[in-house]
Amino acid sequence: MSVTVDAGLHHAVLFDLDGVITDTASVHAAAWKNLFDDYLARLPSDSVADRSPFTDDDYRRFVDGRPRYDGVDAFLRSRGHTLPWGDPADPDDTETVCGLGNRKNRYFHQRLRADGVRVFDSTVALVHSLREAGVDTAVFSASRNCGPVLEAAGLGQLFGVRVDGVVAAELGLPGKPDPAALLEAARRVGAHPAHTVVVEDAEAGVAAGRRGGFGLVIGVDRTEGTGHAEALRRRGADAVVPDLAQVRVRPRAETLTRIPHALESWEAVAGVLRASDLAVFCDFDGTLSEIVPVPGDAVLADGLAPVLRRLARCCPVAVVSGRALADVRDRVDLPGIWYAGCHGFEIDGPDGEHFEYEAARDALPVLAESAGALRDRLTAVPGALVEDKRFAVAVHYRNVEPGSVAEVLAAVREVGDRPGVRITGGRKVAELRPDIDWDKGTALWWLLERVSEGTDRVLPVYAGDDLTDEDAFAAVRHRGLGVAVRGGQQGDRPSSAHVAVTDPRELQVLLTRLAELAERRRTGR
Repeated sequence: MSVTVDAGLHHAVLFDLDGVITDTASVHAAAWKNLFDDYLARLPSDSVADRSPFTDDDYRRFVDGRPRYDGVDAFLRSRGHTLPWGDPADPDDTETVCGLGNRKNRYFHQRLRADGVRVFDSTVALVHSLREAGVDTAVFSASRNCGPVLEAAGLGQLFGVRVDGVVAAELGLPGKPDPAALLEAARRVGAHPAHTVVVEDAEAGVAAGRRGGFGLVIGVDRTEGTGHAEALRRRGADAVVPDLAQVRVRPRAETLTRIPHALESWEAVAGVLRASDLAVFCDFDGTLSEIVPVPGDAVLADGLAPVLRRLARCCPVAVVSGRALADVRDRVDLPGIWYAGCHGFEIDGPDGEHFEYEAARDALPVLAESAGALRDRLTAVPGALVEDKRFAVAVHYRNVEPGSVAEVLAAVREVGDRPGVRITGGRKVAELRPDIDWDKGTALWWLLERVSEGTDRVLPVYAGDDLTDEDAFAAVRHRGLGVAVRGGQQGDRPSSAHVAVTDPRELQVLLTRLAELAERRRTGR
């Protein structure tokens, strides 16, 4: 089978070293077998320990992917034998966990010097493909030998970020299946775990990837017919491949029409979202409603009201619109959700809270005066509609004859050329707003801070269709999911959305799936 890393959804890929980048797994396995077979054979005949030889299954179950000393302890306990832990400085002939671990390290280096390091060329090729697509990469390993192995393999410069046994010891990070080292690697490359891929060949590493909430966990099984692939799936791998030549890289879409379809890419979308609590934010016009010739005729699209109610029962929901607050609230008219009007300059909460962006109030007199001036200027232009939204003035020209659009836009530029006012635009609308760095993206983070109580456990999903929604798409680019509603837009434009749907009807299907995810997470199913 093949699996796809989507540069639009996945911002970083973390590679395990042994068995994924280099074939040192076989060297480690041989060193472990040398250690344990020799040690068990020397135990007294009256020992209660199981002294049968160390097997490949033992390697996978007890030592693969774990810190070295943890592996010694886990395997010996599985055989009914225990040793004092000792100290990492113990000589390698000391009868302690650390002593045996140090002896294994000596065997490993002897074999490394004798046999060298085999590199999996398909992994190196994948790293370069990811870099070309703008996806960051890092290497992680429980081994303290990660650096020397990479250098011996001629790959010392392949990764800018490395989290190995040395780093883990310095930071006091627990070993796999705890996800601490993976989370530290993601932090160092600047990627949220939900947008990060983990590539592992060890069961403990796969389990760590799943426990850490990573968006995609790829298992590597180079031992066909051993049952290892099924074991990796049981521990949480989304996909298992025999070699990383089966991993494809989908470049990040640059424009709206090239963005992957959310429903067709649902498995990848669900991977980003499944480990987090959700908060859902939606634009209104063109998103929750169809685009209509007259803005006053817009209504909530059929079937969306019950889906929004369902979502609001299990996660925070907000409608973030360019419309005036009272206008959008009246058109949606659902209890228990947040309403943000005028791109978030004023907000109503579900429990009667009301917020206004205080710094924008100074611009209210200028905006009111501008609305009057624009009505006077455009009264003779058929189809032009001036809408005073208090914190913004919108001039709609959807119904203006093409030959008169330039006149409308010229009037907006002239009236809006005054201190304290900023001119912006959307689909068939020009707008005057307070000249303040506040938009749907900053409003989204303001809302998220409140609905998530300041924690990072909540992942925002934002759906919108217009140029003004790009601010929100950019805001959730590295932590969340942006869903563009393409609608009947003509032409193409750059977009920061991760995925897209065609219209409000398809958005209803997507929101229903989000509700199912949120319900399962809430109930623990």
